[in-house]
Amino acid sequence: MLKKSLLIAACLALAAPAAEANDRYATRPPVVVSPDLTAPWVMQLTGQGVQPAVTSRRIVNRQQAQQRRIMRQQPATAPAAGGVQLAAVTGARPVQTQLDPMFLPQIVDYDTTHRPGTIVIDTNNRFLYLVMGDGKAKRYGVGVGKPGFEWAGTHKVTAKREWPSWTPPKEMITREAAKGHYLPAFMEGGPENPLGSRAMYLGSTLYRIHGTNAPWTIGYAVSSGCIRMRNEDVIDLYERVNVGTKVIVI
Repeated sequence: MLKKSLLIAACLALAAPAAEANDRYATRPPVVVSPDLTAPWVMQLTGQGVQPAVTSRRIVNRQQAQQRRIMRQQPATAPAAGGVQLAAVTGARPVQTQLDPMFLPQIVDYDTTHRPGTIVIDTNNRFLYLVMGDGKAKRYGVGVGKPGFEWAGTHKVTAKREWPSWTPPKEMITREAAKGHYLPAFMEGGPENPLGSRAMYLGSTLYRIHGTNAPWTIGYAVSSGCIRMRNEDVIDLYERVNVGTKVIVI
């Protein structure tokens, strides 16, 4: 009987801690939140295993600043195909704003019998040469007449104008009106004028060497016969030539 009583008492003693443990976890313990909610927890994981959390706010702030710098460096929009930058102009027409470097002014070898100061315009290759002598010439990129408006010949510069006004020929006004493009009868000189910053008039013809407010057309055949240059290039040429300069268009 005594042994039986001792056995019952021992069982009750062993059961008591278990009961207390069950009572202790009957409800979930409170959640303890890190005082630094910005701690970069992902940085705790490395190839060596789990590392202690980095909770330094200085480190966190430096990482956030670095992310902001990276975001500022990213382009707002994807670049156009081929890396060509586009821009909107009057009429929201996208145009190229980068010029092929070969059309920029440069000194080149040029073997010719023409006297220094002569202008030679190669319409097929879209280049204007100002002969310098000693086998050299200054070459500029130009825009030329579109199909049906090509021409060739020899003339002289008979007049020079800074920021020239523009009076479209009646034939051009009629031709453009038929296409739904209505030209003004007269336009004062200025940045919006299609003749650009300078013009050199060729003999008694309607043709000119002039600037343009559409520099992306350099290197193309798009004009009604005039020779177009970038405004900065036509200013440079304008300062180098005089009235009476011989101009050869081939």
